[in-house]
Amino acid sequence: MLKAPYVYIALLLSPFVLALNDGLARTPPMGWNPYNAFLCSTTEQQYRTAAQKLIDLGLSEVGYQFVNLDCGWQGKARNASGGFTWDTTAFPSGIPALSTFIHNLGLKFGVYSDGGFFSCDFVGGTAHYIGSLGHETSDANSFAAWGADYLKYDNCYSGSVSYTPPYFKFRSPLHAVSPTDFVNFNPPIQIEPHYVTMRDALAATNRPVIFSICEWGVQDPARWPASAVGHSWRISNDIGPPASWDNLFRIINQVVPLTQFAGPGGWNDLDMLEVGNSGLTTVEQQTHFAFWAAVKSPLLISTDLTRIASNSLNILKNNRIIALNQDRLGKSISFKRRYTNDHDIWSGPLADGAFVAVIINWQNSRRSLTFNLADVGLSSADATDLISGSFLGRINQSHTAVLEPHGVMVLKLSGTLTPSPQPSFQFYNAASSKNTLIGGANIRTVTSSVSVVGFIGNGGKLVFNEVDGGSLGGTKLVSIDYINADFVFSNTACSNCRNAFISVNGGTPVQAQMPISGQSWDIIFSGYLVSLSGFKAGKTNTIEISNPSAFTPDFYRIGVST
Repeated sequence: MLKAPYVYIALLLSPFVLALNDGLARTPPMGWNPYNAFLCSTTEQQYRTAAQKLIDLGLSEVGYQFVNLDCGWQGKARNASGGFTWDTTAFPSGIPALSTFIHNLGLKFGVYSDGGFFSCDFVGGTAHYIGSLGHETSDANSFAAWGADYLKYDNCYSGSVSYTPPYFKFRSPLHAVSPTDFVNFNPPIQIEPHYVTMRDALAATNRPVIFSICEWGVQDPARWPASAVGHSWRISNDIGPPASWDNLFRIINQVVPLTQFAGPGGWNDLDMLEVGNSGLTTVEQQTHFAFWAAVKSPLLISTDLTRIASNSLNILKNNRIIALNQDRLGKSISFKRRYTNDHDIWSGPLADGAFVAVIINWQNSRRSLTFNLADVGLSSADATDLISGSFLGRINQSHTAVLEPHGVMVLKLSGTLTPSPQPSFQFYNAASSKNTLIGGANIRTVTSSVSVVGFIGNGGKLVFNEVDGGSLGGTKLVSIDYINADFVFSNTACSNCRNAFISVNGGTPVQAQMPISGQSWDIIFSGYLVSLSGFKAGKTNTIEISNPSAFTPDFYRIGVST
């Protein structure tokens, strides 16, 4: 198979830590959370109804076990001894009674809190639900005593001031906080210690509690590494509400450089599912679910189960797709190739020696789409369509299927896997003195051995000179190594990506839509592939990179197939 397309050149990282090594979340958690359907306006009865629906609809039988609280259940002041309280109007029977009800159904119970002064809400930060900052030990003990099996730990009001625990021991629950700190995507402090403190407090209770870190991808948690802190970590801002295809595109781009961090006991969390909610077509819901499952994100249903359509329910209950998520090998699919504005190719290994390929149709039209097996390093394999369950027989070189707008092809590739010949490349460094820099394009030193060319676009251009087109010229596969840390928390024209326009010998430019390589400008994405035509025989070819209206990534080098 193709090698994982990332190299790190300035961040010397410790090896991946297999989560907390506590035996929990060996496969991604599955369950229900109300937020995408009900926001923070939840009641005891809604949770009881949802728990019963997991049973009645057969969802618990296929793996959905957790019923998790989200914002809105908490009180707004602590009790006389500083303990956590709940909204007694919305939860008249109390949280321990709700936990008992859920456990008696054979399900598991999750709570929600926040690593800040107050919790997140959906009224601009004015609700002032209590958070756990400075009360981690007390709150962890309360959650454990109530029978919590899962804690989602949010990140609102977390960065106003630095602190030491004795200060918070005596503070008022309504200590004055700047409302502008409600949501801060660039906090003035490191937020990892907030999560470490709660991790340790949970561990001290001796109750097995899955710890879900909900920091929205702030400060690149996968590289803390969050695998040593929690059982899952959010890699992005919220998926909604409202649900939209643009939200999926943003999050898919953001996970591109992170798939290698997921493994048994610790998972990239792409946020809760929108399956069943308005804003996505049924086909888009299928694509959403299949990708989340194959990338090994926790699968948390977040819709009103009393109103879910049969098509959406069938998506959530597809045992073949669920099996991808729960595969004991625990390897996420990884990004292989993007055909800009056309389709993506992702793939990854399974425990039984097979591979899964996920092909996403980016076009907003129904069409025949051809998947080339070489894009996942194969030339032939037995194939099964995991959405329909149909065995497709032996496929050689390629497979063509009709996909609906924004549809997905999910193929299990098994049997005798025949590898395809791997291309070799002649590499050309962007910072070479042979190249031409135009406009604002300039060389930036990243390390003592690596320099890149940045500020390409908006008039800046990079031209590679003296590129070898071989003895025949024609069309060549080009491999690109680049840096792009232009990550975003809301949708843009190219969310978590940048566009480059690449032309050979002055020909028509080819658009390359290039995802982020990480959240800092010293992480290289290696091996982005694009096919370019117009090469001439010999070493007189030029390759120009530009963008007339925006900046491209910074380029380290390109490789031209030999």
